[in-house]
Amino acid sequence: MAGTRQTVLNRLREEIAELPTGPGVYLFKDTADVVLYVGKAKSLRSRVASYFQPSADLLSTRGPEIRHMISELVTDISILECDSEVDALLRENRLIKDIQPRFNDRLKDGKTFPFLQVTTREDFPRVSITRQPQSRGVKLYGPFVSVKELRSAIPLMQRVFKFRTCKLDISADDDSRRRFRPCILHSIKQCSAPCADKISAEDYKLHISHFRKFLESKGTVLRRELTRQMKEFAEAHQFERAAELRDELKALEALQRRGLSSDDIQPEQFYVDPAEGLARLAKLLNMASEPRSIEGIDIAHLDGGELCGALVCFIDGKPFKNSYRRYKIQTVAGNDDFASIREVVWRRYKHAGMNAELFPDIILIDGGKGQLSAAHSAFDGMEFTPPVLLSLAKKEEMVFVYGREEPLKLPRRDPALRLLQSVRDESHRFVQHYHHILRRKATFD
Repeated sequence: MAGTRQTVLNRLREEIAELPTGPGVYLFKDTADVVLYVGKAKSLRSRVASYFQPSADLLSTRGPEIRHMISELVTDISILECDSEVDALLRENRLIKDIQPRFNDRLKDGKTFPFLQVTTREDFPRVSITRQPQSRGVKLYGPFVSVKELRSAIPLMQRVFKFRTCKLDISADDDSRRRFRPCILHSIKQCSAPCADKISAEDYKLHISHFRKFLESKGTVLRRELTRQMKEFAEAHQFERAAELRDELKALEALQRRGLSSDDIQPEQFYVDPAEGLARLAKLLNMASEPRSIEGIDIAHLDGGELCGALVCFIDGKPFKNSYRRYKIQTVAGNDDFASIREVVWRRYKHAGMNAELFPDIILIDGGKGQLSAAHSAFDGMEFTPPVLLSLAKKEEMVFVYGREEPLKLPRRDPALRLLQSVRDESHRFVQHYHHILRRKATFD
């Protein structure tokens, strides 16, 4: 047994020697291809190799759980190359939240990366840091990889652009502002005090416009100026002031360590009003009334093994777990997603056709046009018309509607799309959970 494990470790070390040296995410897996651990790396080869070096003292550096995982369980390594360290950090966060690996302690909670949020519908826009950004009426920058670094950068930006961070509702036509006493941020010249009528709405919005342009650029001019001043203070032996400017430069660089809000959106960060999403769906699909029930279907397998399907149910836009179902595929051999979807749809809705169960208003399939056609074909042998049938494709997030030639391409924050994503993601989570149960059972058997 020890010899067999040593053979596996030797093979892994040979594979690690061929890994790329750039940034990325690595996944450690066991014999059943279950992901045990997800990590990020500046250099994939160096980072992954550090776990498997004979001299590595994992007990003291990583703890007994990680040592046990490496010495006894890991049999395969997968990687995802990324363009930068920031991309790797964001990808790691997303994968851990989705997969919930056994040996990852961090990032399993609902905490998300912070955004910098600038309001756009106020007379005097405010700037704030948030982990739950609004879906409307704001301009978002991020997600940022460190809330600590972002908080350190805000005072620097305020000294330059003098924006407000308070939660006051300030109206340009409120004459009582002239008698309002501003907070200390105005005294230390970090805010232009629109609350006390110290600046006009036009001038304040000009400051905000410059601030947004700065965030949308790389801040090269400001960095160059701060570097010049730091050198001058250092040459004049004013080291404390030079150190302050050094810290400001670090804070400025932290603003560049962020993703793009359009590419790195995390679904749990944006609240979706179910009623708004259902109303939007009814309008998009030309339905006579708003849908009440949506059922989502997904398939999971590993090279055709432990093939299974699952169904989730949402009532009035919220999960109704009493109606969740799991299906072990019975009629399909090998890796055939289309046939598996057809089987699950037929097994679920044949009873509805016999009036033994209710039809949902909408059926949502995880996949593209091919999966949608496969789902519809399950109704060929049934003597009734299926309900509205949709599929939601990953990456592009296209919504395919059976009977329509062109898919719906909705904005990322469209309430209908967000609701469908919630159903799709829940069906994916549920089927993956069932798939892991089947794989563990097959491994022990």
